[in-house]
Amino acid sequence: MTHSQQHIIGLVFYPGMTALDIVGPQTVLSALPNVQIHRLWKTLDPIKTDDGMIITPDTTFENCPTLDVICVGGGLKQAEIVDDPEILEFLRLQGRTAKFITSVCGGSEFLAKAGLLDGYRAATHWAARQKLAELGVEVGTERVVIDRDRISGGGVTAGIDFGLVLAETLYGEEVAKLVQLMIEYNPAPPFNAGSPETAGPELVQKAIAAVTASMGVEKMQVAKG
Repeated sequence: MTHSQQHIIGLVFYPGMTALDIVGPQTVLSALPNVQIHRLWKTLDPIKTDDGMIITPDTTFENCPTLDVICVGGGLKQAEIVDDPEILEFLRLQGRTAKFITSVCGGSEFLAKAGLLDGYRAATHWAARQKLAELGVEVGTERVVIDRDRISGGGVTAGIDFGLVLAETLYGEEVAKLVQLMIEYNPAPPFNAGSPETAGPELVQKAIAAVTASMGVEKMQVAKG
């Protein structure tokens, strides 16, 4: 694949993030032609994700160039950092000039709190829909929501779908399809329990209890989508 137009993409990393939220899109985006990807955090110190993976950022907020795409994911520990003024200011700063402002999973909460989803629809993890709605965002239940220059993916694994949608937006359908084939993204889950609509109320309640315990927060409410 060749392409003359370069795209500078910034992926925000932070302690307690869910690795797959960003690693999924990164797998897709890194296969695109002529992209420059920056893995961003305040420092270059290694960070630990919510499942114990250690990831090392390569660009600080201070040294980050002007981005064409800014993306932030969610995480079981994001409540400890989602109101961090330095992160929110960085998102606002890049959001003034970025061609696409994007998120995966609970990352949409960061965008909302930075004022970057005012008047936009966005997706998030099903268990975070109520919280996002309370921030004044029109919440979509699609796997990927596109609203003008805002593109957001739903929970965790939707980051791969999000990455392919963004690939199509940047380079066209043929390139996006080629990347899909290269990474053999051909999902065939063994169970039909990947959304609250198909999992059933009993399993949903067990999942809410597990996620709530992991996040160390009060019992969450799930918006009816």
